[in-house]
Amino acid sequence: MKKTLLVLALLAPGLALFTGCASDHGAYLPVNTTVNDVENAAGFVLLDSRVQYSVTCPGIQETRLPDGRLQVVANLRNREGRRIQVQADCVFKDAQGFEVEAVPFRNVFLDENAQESVRFISMNNAPVRYTIRVREAR
Repeated sequence: MKKTLLVLALLAPGLALFTGCASDHGAYLPVNTTVNDVENAAGFVLLDSRVQYSVTCPGIQETRLPDGRLQVVANLRNREGRRIQVQADCVFKDAQGFEVEAVPFRNVFLDENAQESVRFISMNNAPVRYTIRVREAR
């Protein structure tokens, strides 16, 4: 019995050293940084599942106007056999992907299986990139 107590008395501090205490050791790296960050890489995104089913974008045209402003035209196509209303906006970004200007959402009416062009023009020549976003009309 005394040997068992002696062994336990010696093992307890050793186990405590190996398990350690629950403590914070400083800063941590972010987790899942590439999950749901489509807007950082794509020029066109759909913001909800219903619009994802109903709308597609077969083409985007970007041009620089003579004064240096960026103009973006997106063709939105209705994939359904009914008339739908969606909202579209454009976020203009600098070369590093930071927002420099956001155009407010505007209503777009798409007839059955029709295609409409939506034009966005930046206010100055700072934008280099953009993301066109489409959501269900509210």
